[in-house]
Amino acid sequence: MQQQQTTQRGLQPHLGFFITTSIVMGAMIGSGIFKKAAPMVQLLGSAELVIGVWVLAGVITLFGALSNAEIASMIPATGGQYRFFRAMYGDGVAFTYGWAIFSVIQTGSIASIAYVFSDYLATVFPLPVVAPNVVAQWSVHIPLLGTIAPLDNIGIKLCTVAAICVLTFINYRGVRLGGLVSGTFTTLKVLAIAAVIACCFAFGINTTPFTEQPTPTTLQTPAGWLLLLAVASAMSKAFWAYDGWNSITYIAGEVRNAKRVIPKALIIGVSSVIGIYVLVNLAYFYVLPIEVIAQSKVVASTAMSMIFGQVGVVFIAVAVMISTLGTTNGTILSSARAYYAMAEDGLFLKQFANVHPRFHTPTFALIVQCVWSCVLVFSGTFDTLTDMLIFVSWIFYGMSAFGVFILRKKQPTAERPYKVIGYPVVPAVFVVVSGLFCVFTCINDVQQFMADSTKGIPSVTGLLLLLPAFLFYKTLKSEKIG
Repeated sequence: MQQQQTTQRGLQPHLGFFITTSIVMGAMIGSGIFKKAAPMVQLLGSAELVIGVWVLAGVITLFGALSNAEIASMIPATGGQYRFFRAMYGDGVAFTYGWAIFSVIQTGSIASIAYVFSDYLATVFPLPVVAPNVVAQWSVHIPLLGTIAPLDNIGIKLCTVAAICVLTFINYRGVRLGGLVSGTFTTLKVLAIAAVIACCFAFGINTTPFTEQPTPTTLQTPAGWLLLLAVASAMSKAFWAYDGWNSITYIAGEVRNAKRVIPKALIIGVSSVIGIYVLVNLAYFYVLPIEVIAQSKVVASTAMSMIFGQVGVVFIAVAVMISTLGTTNGTILSSARAYYAMAEDGLFLKQFANVHPRFHTPTFALIVQCVWSCVLVFSGTFDTLTDMLIFVSWIFYGMSAFGVFILRKKQPTAERPYKVIGYPVVPAVFVVVSGLFCVFTCINDVQQFMADSTKGIPSVTGLLLLLPAFLFYKTLKSEKIG
């Protein structure tokens, strides 16, 4: 019923299984696999632990995808998890989630992933910079939030804004065009990553298996309570690389036979990405000593440069740019549909429900999303944005998986074309891990803030961005905005 209503309002089901699966994988494979290996090695000091965290984070992510697949098969409507939360918890929680993805989760993802595209572009084509004294003059330190330096890396930030605007325009022109771009970029990035893996194992000069590499004295594996905190922090890095798997649910109303296609796309897409990520990291450890990985900000580039020199560096730069553009495009395409769905239900400004009469896209939602993402580009660095949005995301991921139990109780006879494998263990494990992850993240953020107060507390920043939701929702209910 909802899907029919969505079609009548202007959004039309054009996407098939291949493009749907491509969007799942494309939204996941972005910058994390190229950026997060080094900080994970620094935290854990062990190749085995790093690989273990990638596997564990992947399995936990799959548990979340399996849980959401059941709900997606029940509610195949545009708006995805927003619609899920409305059915599970009511309007208040649904609105808070919608506000969260607008204020930090999805727009923060767009900003941070596009930023990495520009960062790698700068390695090929130098971009303008501002003198350090000018950057400092225009910087401001906000307690708990850290230092905001809008002019720092100004060339990279301006390029990031341009990329976001161009991709938004592509998606403004139609979901078919946006889906085609996502499918193309996903294919290219998987081929590029496969080439990296093949080259590392075929031409790598390091013949020492990663399990036999000695851990240098500068890298030590924590013990006891500190190891748990280190694993939680490393999981945060891995979860960022796996993030985006739920984006496809936002455009369910534009997927043909969504009840069956979306669960399959989620399972196949997430499982494929787990395999890709583990193989990439094994390739890193095969080519590079662990101490080199720990010191490298661009580990894939370092690995390929050892094999092919400058040619390898350029290849990785191009591969990362393709990967991040594809992920940014998929996130832009899917996220705007959530705000559209909220406006349709009277839970957001009515303009967000505007659909272009020719292109059948949520035009106002796309434009506002673009503007706010650009604001976030100037507000924080890559790591600040990713740490902030991952913490907030996992609060809602846990609530979404718990919703499987709620809907089985509230709607026991509802049609479920797909039922989560391993119920009730799979969703229960995901809920518990989500809760523990959020708790350990808060503790780790506070400890880091106590050691260096200039870094801020990303988890607190994310929560602060949610505060306006409660005031806005109260106004919404009393005045019926729109």
